[in-house]
Amino acid sequence: MSQKPPADISALRAQLGDRLVIVQDAGDPRVSDYVALSDAALRQRTDPEHGRYIAESSKVLRRALAAGHKPRSFFMANKWLESLTDVFEEHPEVPIFAGEDAVLESITGFHLHRGALAAMNRPEPLTLDQVLPAAKRVAILEDIVDHTNLGAIFRSAAALGIDAVLITPRCADPLYRRSIRVSMGAVFQVPWVRLESWPDDVAELRAAGFDIAAMELTSHSQGIDEVAAMHSEKLALVLGTEGAGVSPAALEMADRTVMIPMRPGVDSLNVAAASAVAFWELRSR
Repeated sequence: MSQKPPADISALRAQLGDRLVIVQDAGDPRVSDYVALSDAALRQRTDPEHGRYIAESSKVLRRALAAGHKPRSFFMANKWLESLTDVFEEHPEVPIFAGEDAVLESITGFHLHRGALAAMNRPEPLTLDQVLPAAKRVAILEDIVDHTNLGAIFRSAAALGIDAVLITPRCADPLYRRSIRVSMGAVFQVPWVRLESWPDDVAELRAAGFDIAAMELTSHSQGIDEVAAMHSEKLALVLGTEGAGVSPAALEMADRTVMIPMRPGVDSLNVAAASAVAFWELRSR
């Protein structure tokens, strides 16, 4: 026998109709989009295959909707329902799944302390032809697999004048929920393209007039202030993976390597911190 919903939920059900579903069974097939959200490896493989991503927190959810992304469903603790009624009214065809914390946690694999989630349809992927013509500053993220770093880089890119972000084939998914959350929704603001033939794609960037600079400490690296003084009209900045840095193949294709001068005893910055410094120093002037 199903449990009778509380009075406040009954009032919302009267307002929202049958599309409000109170989830009481973790095996309910209607919430399959939200199963095993804590399994990053699984979600990074299956979410793109199914054309979906997960927006986590009401703030991120609202930013995704403001960017024009389309929701498949909403999923949240009962206590969050009332605060999102305006969103539900704007999307009257979208189902709403709600429940008690314990039931939701058994589905997702973690506690929903941010309350609200939404399964979203992925937008159509962009191409270089779409983003390069209007861009002056581009960031290329080579094989960055940490979702926190990826999200932080996107947040800095949005704030500090990067016109587009290009990610290599092995880079983490910008639309993985942690990347989105850390970026505070900046992944919806900055156009991004997943490259298909890195580093051969450098040829297309160079044909579009970009100077290619790799952030890497080498024997012939130029200081970032020296490169900034060149006032390149179009600049593409390559940021390498967290451990090995920029790959030898990408270094060979680059026009120059760039370093951030540091005090003795410090070798490098975290890639997300380095990106913020570089984006500011190398901004279009």
